[in-house]
Amino acid sequence: MPQVTRHSIITLRDVIRLLESETSERLQLVTTEGAMSCRHHPARGAKAILWVFGAGGGLGGPAGGLYTRLGAEFRESETASLELDYRRPGHLDDCVLDVMIGLAYLESIGKDRIVLVGHSFGGAVVINAGAASDAVIAVAALSSQTAGTQPVSKISPKPVIFIHGEKDEILPPSCSRDLHARAGEPKELIVYPGCLHGLDQCREALDRDLSRWLRRVLSD
Repeated sequence: MPQVTRHSIITLRDVIRLLESETSERLQLVTTEGAMSCRHHPARGAKAILWVFGAGGGLGGPAGGLYTRLGAEFRESETASLELDYRRPGHLDDCVLDVMIGLAYLESIGKDRIVLVGHSFGGAVVINAGAASDAVIAVAALSSQTAGTQPVSKISPKPVIFIHGEKDEILPPSCSRDLHARAGEPKELIVYPGCLHGLDQCREALDRDLSRWLRRVLSD
């Protein structure tokens, strides 16, 4: 059990663990404002990735379970992963607070080089949290919305990457192009031809490109 962690009006009261597989465990981060369900891929060392999904919340991520898939992969190179579900999906301020509590939990177990990854609505969540937290070293926004992303320019000098599908039927790729234009350096933009909002059509390329970027920013 980590020390009690406070952020704004929310206090982390308890952490409930349940073994899920040989490489992951399910966590409940119990706060004074409700509990967050998480999947944790524990690993030694100071590096970690915190992943959040879209406005509906949930775990696993886009592209057929990207977060769980890469979480297991990065665990082998001593990088922990925390997939975090929101208390109130779709409420930006609350979801940003959830990520801040998740970051505080990771810091309490010795992680101080943390990358944030968010999809769709989650892109706005990680942009806000990444600009606010000193523990965050880089931010990845996948198929991101632009609403609520005013702090994107404040992420620099931390690296940021924007990834989008050219055929996104929910949020057009112009969203990521706009974010990229407003972000400071270092920054990167990838747009996949023929790929929709959920990024299923470009799964292999996404795994390759996001893994490459994550390994680079975590090793810098």
